[in-house]
Amino acid sequence: NTNTNTNTNTNTNTNTNKARAMKLLKTAFIVTGLALSTAAFSQDAAPAATAAPAAAVTAPDEASAAIGSPEAGKALVVFFRPSAFKGAAIGFIVREGETELGKLRNANFFTAQVTPGKHDYTVHSEAKDVTTIEAEEGETYFLSGEINMGFMAGRPNLSPSDLEAFKAAFKKLKPSKPLE
Repeated sequence: NTNTNTNTNTNTNTNTNKARAMKLLKTAFIVTGLALSTAAFSQDAAPAATAAPAAAVTAPDEASAAIGSPEAGKALVVFFRPSAFKGAAIGFIVREGETELGKLRNANFFTAQVTPGKHDYTVHSEAKDVTTIEAEEGETYFLSGEINMGFMAGRPNLSPSDLEAFKAAFKKLKPSKPLE
């Protein structure tokens, strides 16, 4: 009987010690994980905080310089096409009436000085898309182009946009080549 009690006590002590060891091990893993994630977050956060203001200061100036401002008595329309994999090989011409204003390829932009009033801009392939703006003197307007999937060919589309979207895309944009 003494032998049985000793074995039972030994087994109980061993199980208790294993349970304590597991608790300590879990606690150690949690503490280590928190310490590492906090350190990683601190290292990532510091450079972002110092880099962001520099980018914010230079990017708007570059974007604004690239598009210019409206001439006296005119409005400025900025046509741009953000860089995208979808439809990257397809370019399309932007027209107002019968006049070809420029060609938008992937990651390109161009501008047009226009008289105040109503303007209808058309892009087409197998389908036609018309975007209308009411231009006011001294204002700048942004139209973003993209290619959507069509039945046999990509379908170009122009949508109203804004300065923030242009600035976000500007890092990858290049001026469109003039039409010949």
